[in-house]
Amino acid sequence: MPEPTPLRVVVVNGSPSEQSRTAALADVAVRTLERTMPVEVHRVDVYRLGAGFTTAVDRESVTPEVDAELRTAETADLLVAATPVFRGSYTGLFKHFFDLVEQYALANRPVLLLATGGSHHHALVVDHALRPLFAFFQARTLPVSVYASSSDFDGTALLNPRVYSRIQTALDDVEGSLRDRIAT
Repeated sequence: MPEPTPLRVVVVNGSPSEQSRTAALADVAVRTLERTMPVEVHRVDVYRLGAGFTTAVDRESVTPEVDAELRTAETADLLVAATPVFRGSYTGLFKHFFDLVEQYALANRPVLLLATGGSHHHALVVDHALRPLFAFFQARTLPVSVYASSSDFDGTALLNPRVYSRIQTALDDVEGSLRDRIAT
């Protein structure tokens, strides 16, 4: 029997730093998904994209390397959009990445929304900033999103079992439709 086709998961990490709670939360989500189906993961850390990204004002002015990262995100079977909260919303680099994504490239694409912040006071960022952003693209945001505050972590290690449970719930809710994406 042939190996099942892996689900192509692209994580867009909007954190401006290498070691971050946001990246750790995304890693937990990916590991949780890996327990239920084969996945092939590609991570886009926006802070690593360099001047060919940060100086681009439109898609035509990005470097070929940045264009390749954008295309990878646009063609994912599942997009994991992860950002820390900065001044009540997503980071500027995160938004700039999606400013360069083709308008209809994410239509009907499943998107898991993840956010981290300093306190639970910022938890609504998912519904008031991230969902509207992906609604513009006509993406299919997963019904359950995940927000974790700094108190849920020890450094970059996620400790709160409720956050783990929420990730599991988010993925369980759509497992069937994700399997359907790789079966076709």
